[in-house]
Amino acid sequence: MNILQIFNKIPYPPKDGGSVAVCNFSEGFANSGHRVDLLCLNTDKHFVNIPKVQNYLPKNMTLSGVNINTKIRISHAIKNLVFSKLPYIAERFISEKFKLQLINHLQQKEYDIIQIEGLYMMPYIKIIRNYSKGIISYRAHNIEHEIWQLNLKQEQNFLKKIYLKHLLTRLRKFELSFINTYDTIIPITKRDGKLLAEFGNNKPSHVSPTGIDLTKYNIFENNFSEIRLFHLGSLDWIPNTEGLFWFLQNIWKKLTVQHPDLIFTIAGRNASPDFIKQIRSYKNIIFKGEIENAIDFMHQHNVMIVPLLSGSGMRIKIIEGMAAGNIIITSSKGAEGIDAESGKEILIADNPDEFIQQINYILNNTEKAKQISEAAKHYISVNFDNFAITESLMNFYINIMNK
Repeated sequence: MNILQIFNKIPYPPKDGGSVAVCNFSEGFANSGHRVDLLCLNTDKHFVNIPKVQNYLPKNMTLSGVNINTKIRISHAIKNLVFSKLPYIAERFISEKFKLQLINHLQQKEYDIIQIEGLYMMPYIKIIRNYSKGIISYRAHNIEHEIWQLNLKQEQNFLKKIYLKHLLTRLRKFELSFINTYDTIIPITKRDGKLLAEFGNNKPSHVSPTGIDLTKYNIFENNFSEIRLFHLGSLDWIPNTEGLFWFLQNIWKKLTVQHPDLIFTIAGRNASPDFIKQIRSYKNIIFKGEIENAIDFMHQHNVMIVPLLSGSGMRIKIIEGMAAGNIIITSSKGAEGIDAESGKEILIADNPDEFIQQINYILNNTEKAKQISEAAKHYISVNFDNFAITESLMNFYINIMNK
């Protein structure tokens, strides 16, 4: 089959959850023998020199990008507020150059499937519908307006709060406006699929979590003779920073009294200077910033702390950590879409006392840590193998075509 994917940034090299989600499907399709074209916006924030990442791509896959400046500018935000009905955060990704490049792709090749990756590429669906007879599939990476509800909740500035409330109203309307405009929808978690149905979706739906290439993770022996706590995730994503500050304030202070030598290493992209200053005010924190190789970093540590309080979609770093044999200590929110059993493949904690209890449990039970590590790796191998997930999605598409 000929497959076209469109995304709002170049996902190579894959350094965040959204990029991993796109790349793994692209490679899964290509490695299954399908021909894949990936057409992306090449934003100034995540700019990529495309020729330098060609070696990441399978042979039957192409990558094209259209340069665009998505930097948030006050003048543009005011203009949007006065003259547009679209949410500014979405309008930034609408590009005439991308429209022309998309039309060119659709005219040059007959695609069987066009997979739209994420909400911010949905405005291009009308063009796809006009120029292609292929199945249009919307892959909903998350429920976008839920994340911005958190922005509104956290904002203290009165004027910014008013603006964010207005933006959130537009964003929710924008998100709901695309319900049923596609042929199929691919939520990442069952919860998101249920919410989309409540919003009115009546098109065929197939829950398809992000899979991983297991061969990249099963290359190290896990050692729990010394417990090394860490967090790894994008540090410009509000649910991550919200959860980390909650953990440091309510849990880490108490833990460092109980265990004066315990270290917590935090790594991730795009941390603000204020974030770095605040976390370094706590004892026994090592801040690494952006790291070169996430898999190596995960194997240098062994207990991943993911204290998420909000957000939607699936935490891919948890999947990767489990595949690497890390012990994952997270909240029920963090474990959404994974469905592992607490105490067997993962450890769930939803309040400060439970987090402290689970961390102490691992510190005092080396043998149990090894058992959970092995169970986690097995669970991921059974439930999140990228080849099996891609094959399941392709079978879903084939069934749609045959109806």
